[in-house]
Amino acid sequence: MSRMTNKPELRVPLLNRELGILAFNRRVLAQAADESVPLLERLRFLTIVSSNLDEFFEIRVAGLKEQIKLGITDAGPDGMTAKEILLVVAREARDLVAKQYELLNDVLLPALAAAGIHFLKRGTWNGAQRAWVHDYFTREVLPVLTPLGLDPAHPFPRVFNKSLNFIVELEGRDAFGRGSRVAIVQAPRILPRAIRLPPAIAQGENSFVFLTSVLHAHVEELFAGMTVKGCYQFRVTRNSDLFVDEQEIKNLRVALQSELLQRHFGDAVRLEVVEQCSPPMIDFLLQQFALDEQDLYHVDGPVNLYRLREVLTQIDRPDLKYPSFTPSVPAAIEMGDDDLFETIARQDILLHHPYQSFVPVLDFIRASALDPRVVAIKQTVYRTGAGSEVMQVLID
Repeated sequence: MSRMTNKPELRVPLLNRELGILAFNRRVLAQAADESVPLLERLRFLTIVSSNLDEFFEIRVAGLKEQIKLGITDAGPDGMTAKEILLVVAREARDLVAKQYELLNDVLLPALAAAGIHFLKRGTWNGAQRAWVHDYFTREVLPVLTPLGLDPAHPFPRVFNKSLNFIVELEGRDAFGRGSRVAIVQAPRILPRAIRLPPAIAQGENSFVFLTSVLHAHVEELFAGMTVKGCYQFRVTRNSDLFVDEQEIKNLRVALQSELLQRHFGDAVRLEVVEQCSPPMIDFLLQQFALDEQDLYHVDGPVNLYRLREVLTQIDRPDLKYPSFTPSVPAAIEMGDDDLFETIARQDILLHHPYQSFVPVLDFIRASALDPRVVAIKQTVYRTGAGSEVMQVLID
């Protein structure tokens, strides 16, 4: 006769989701380090890491901070509490960011320069380049800047999520006799972060200067009569998660519009500053955003590498990019009649993206939107672009 035994259930903690996301981004960064990948595509992978980390802090890290704020101390399925996860995330993310900028400065920028693509630093500008940059600053940058000296009548301004800003250390008094130790300069998003120099004064066809270098070179013009002791770029990342209680609201669209506006000014979750930023200015910024040392990230370069993607579209170097690829269209659609519903009624059609074209999907949604027999379209749409055809068709 067999005897039944009650063995304790063996529970293995699951992998932590936040650390899994960071591990994934290490693999993306590995693509940027891979010498077999075309050079400009390596730069693209580098910018993708920055974009992914932005979303990671806006949603995942913000969620951990919310749990801590609410006093939730229970361990999750991974066996870790929110506080424990946040400590490990800060260490791992800081290491990832350091490797990212090390790869940019020590590998990619020298390789790009060897290929004829230059990002010129202020100290290397010649006379003609300095004159052109000053003219550009006067025409394009200065008119859209509003420097704000901080004093009791002018408190710290509201800083947009992920916007480029500068904190300026000052000495002396301005033209109106006002003294201010600190000023904030906000760079509007309409300004490009990398500015292409005319070929006549550049080192070849593809030479750029960073907007940060342009502003640094002329920041004293913003504070007449005062001495600029230091100028440092910084960027704050805010909680951008959406919360809408569908049972408590009457109009989902209006509620979402309100939530989207507030995303620009959610609680701060990360502060990025350049390595040269002085300790007093760092402490001041941390205090303003109610952050601590764990939330501080020093960067050795532009605080938002994602904006370097603008450069990729300006450089016509097919030899430094992946070969162009034209996705195919399934034969059933290409050779079928104009009525997509009739084609689908005859047979199922499998689309394998990105190897096959996305156009049939757009055609299907468009046909559904225009068909008077369709009473509703329900689908999950993840991360659309600003000019999304899908969104426009659904709106129509």
